Amino acid sequence: MDESCCLPTPLEQDPARCPVSGTPGRITPLVTLKALLTPSALATLEPDQTYRFCPDPTCEVVYYSPARAYRTADLKVPVYQKDPGDDVPLCYCFGWTRGALLHAWQMEEGHGVVREIRAHVQAGRCGCEVNNPQGSCCLGDVSRVLKTLDREHASS
Repeated sequence: MDESCCLPTPLEQDPARCPVSGTPGRITPLVTLKALLTPSALATLEPDQTYRFCPDPTCEVVYYSPARAYRTADLKVPVYQKDPGDDVPLCYCFGWTRGALLHAWQMEEGHGVVREIRAHVQAGRCGCEVNNPQGSCCLGDVSRVLKTLDREHASS
């Protein structure tokens, strides 16, 4: 990892906003970073810092604190919000990729995927805090993708 991970922090910078894109980010549990950072990136983690997730798809930064930023190359997994590939997971716990969800939707089974994931969550099987780079449940992302597909299909 190069020195570009360390960011000077001007006093006027809002710590809730990504220092590169300016996008507001949600606080991410430290356990998420510990689980998903590459070994070299993990060696630079400052556990006393508060880290946030940058959802901006055009920004390479995934996690940031006032003193440090971790980019997509610093993670062991691709990040759904940052990688448009079909093989990128939307549901990191149960293996639903963008392409698999599209296929299920085309087979008119997309909303069954939501029910399946929800049943796993209710049964206590998910590990979103250590599997999903956001550190939170994927159901919102899966539902949004399906609604977008429904809307695009309805308008065509």
